[in-house]
Amino acid sequence: MHPFFDFLLYTLYVAVFIQSIYYVFIFSRFPKKSNKGSFHEKPKVSVIICAKNEAQNLYNNLPLVLSQNFPNFEVVLINDASSDNTLEVMEDFKKQHANIKIVDVKSVEAFWGNKKYALTLGIKAASSNYLLFTDADCWPVSNQWINQMCLSFRQDKEIILGFSPYKKIKGSFLNLLIRFETFLTALQYFSYANIGQPYMAVGRNFAYKKALFFEANGFINHIKLQSGDDDLFVNQMANKNNTSWCISSESFVESQPKASFREWINQKRRHISTSKFYKPRHKILLGLFYTSQLLFWMCMILLGLANHFWQMVLVVVMFRFCLQYLVYYQSAKKLGETDLLYLLPLTEFVLVIFQFFIFIINLIVRPKHWK
Repeated sequence: MHPFFDFLLYTLYVAVFIQSIYYVFIFSRFPKKSNKGSFHEKPKVSVIICAKNEAQNLYNNLPLVLSQNFPNFEVVLINDASSDNTLEVMEDFKKQHANIKIVDVKSVEAFWGNKKYALTLGIKAASSNYLLFTDADCWPVSNQWINQMCLSFRQDKEIILGFSPYKKIKGSFLNLLIRFETFLTALQYFSYANIGQPYMAVGRNFAYKKALFFEANGFINHIKLQSGDDDLFVNQMANKNNTSWCISSESFVESQPKASFREWINQKRRHISTSKFYKPRHKILLGLFYTSQLLFWMCMILLGLANHFWQMVLVVVMFRFCLQYLVYYQSAKKLGETDLLYLLPLTEFVLVIFQFFIFIINLIVRPKHWK
């Protein structure tokens, strides 16, 4: 046979072997339940929401935050130099709710457009050591959000990872793709945290202690990067001893997904641009998994088109798909996202192609950041 096809076959074997290690030893160990502690005293919690030109979203979503069934919490609203009536909406809510605190951030030349500067001012203004973060375009799915997330705090736990799915839109392949990518990201950061390698959080739903922020000197290590107030901070400060998680369905925070492929790609470009600043071991773990995915699809397609070794290729591919489905199904069931698996091979293939495209584009053009 032609040496090139031999090479493709052996590469396919290696890719599937690597993927199997991830599925069996990392992803199949997805947390079985929320890692809850004894938060019986229920001290004050500061919910931090940084908003830039988010008047309508605040009007729609803030009531769901304010209606939380938790005895002692404040909402710190940060107006990051908005040009719309965001500040006015915040002030209207403050007139009705005594537990709202407003931080009005003016543009500063040295930190213009930098969300981390605005967040820093909001965190300093918070009166609690327990900080719970979300965004203005997000809403908790229940009135137990604060309670469930904070149950995961224990004496030795300083960072809590949460889940923030996107709203389901029937009949939209883009929505399915966005939600699948969000699920896969959550599968990874929960699974890695579960094996003692926490590496990121999603700013739409996570928490940490204020003392940890000052221990890290805030965002000083990556202040010049406009993204990374969530994942780079966690990558810097999280470890196997101080990180916990919450996967209770009552702790989820939903948000509205992007409405076009262009908007979604721009969003993912910003997210992916920060990953190169992760710790080396995390970059290796994430990079190896994605590379094995890319090689799997490339080799499978090339061997299929050439019609070489089709019996062996079929066996290996079916084994990989079955293993993947079994592992993904268990995690998707816990997160209420099993409908994402109906088109699993197709969504994975499209996502791998888009991620490769985004990686190449980011090498050529710098992505835009905070609005």
